[in-house]
Amino acid sequence: MAASSSSSRPQMGRNAGLVLGVLVLAALPLVLGASNYLLGLFISALILAGISLAWALLGNLGGMVSFGHAAFFGVGAYASALISARLGVPVLLAIPLAGLCAALCSLAMLPALRLSGPYFALAILAYAQIFRILATEATWLTGGAAGLQRYPGLPTIFGFDLSTRTGSYVLLVLLVALCALAYVAIRRSHVGTALRAIAESEDATRVVGVNSVMLKAWMLLLSAFMTGLFGALNAHIIGFLDPDYAFSGVWSVMPIIAAIFGGYRTILGPVAGAILIYMFDQVVAKSLIAVGHQILLGILLAVMILVAPNGVLGLFKRAKGGNRHAEA
Repeated sequence: MAASSSSSRPQMGRNAGLVLGVLVLAALPLVLGASNYLLGLFISALILAGISLAWALLGNLGGMVSFGHAAFFGVGAYASALISARLGVPVLLAIPLAGLCAALCSLAMLPALRLSGPYFALAILAYAQIFRILATEATWLTGGAAGLQRYPGLPTIFGFDLSTRTGSYVLLVLLVALCALAYVAIRRSHVGTALRAIAESEDATRVVGVNSVMLKAWMLLLSAFMTGLFGALNAHIIGFLDPDYAFSGVWSVMPIIAAIFGGYRTILGPVAGAILIYMFDQVVAKSLIAVGHQILLGILLAVMILVAPNGVLGLFKRAKGGNRHAEA
């Protein structure tokens, strides 16, 4: 009984940490002063946080490093814009449908699951470039290089206008929280246990009958779905799409930097990393170096990897543990 009680304490602590993290996110604009400029920065940071969470899910549980999440982001963005504009589907229904479209497009990447390590990462990067070229050439559907402009924005629900900065921010906090809860549920399930075993030794898990390729495929589909959701939501927030923006390499590289900086093996790490990295880039780095400010992100990430390979949350936990030992 005592063992059961002690084992449940870390789980309760993690639940409390997740709830606290969501509450902090929701309260940040109120605490700092919810100007339109600040809310705009947080909205962009949360979009990056959602993609970072999806990337971390694939990298941590699926054991696959992806350089091609821009493909899922772009497909989700275009799918939601086209579904709502041409089919007349309500925007809040078009967004999850766009996530499904991104997941379906990831089926084209399933052959790459036979690869591992850098070969898989490069194959996914190639797929992202293919989708960008397709979006550019399919002018009859996507508008080509000219892009899309005429599609609905976020609606008003029960008198609350989601198209405002405040409304978009609240919607993004809820979506990030839902994706984080899905991540937690999978990691604690039998599927999560099997995936961690695959990461330790894929050959050994195959011997005991675990279908590693199928589990990895499900993680790829889920990661694509989550990324497509944030691509779709971003499209309705900004109101404009073109292939170079929707399939930009930024949507592949920045989530990796954010997840590693925050600690991609944790739930809150990618979210915290995305907010810290984005705010540092937009507020600090841009003020120091107007052109080429991304170089400061590279320096910051390199320092973080050397000082704290487990990211900001790992550094925080290590410091917390050190304080406890000092008190003892």
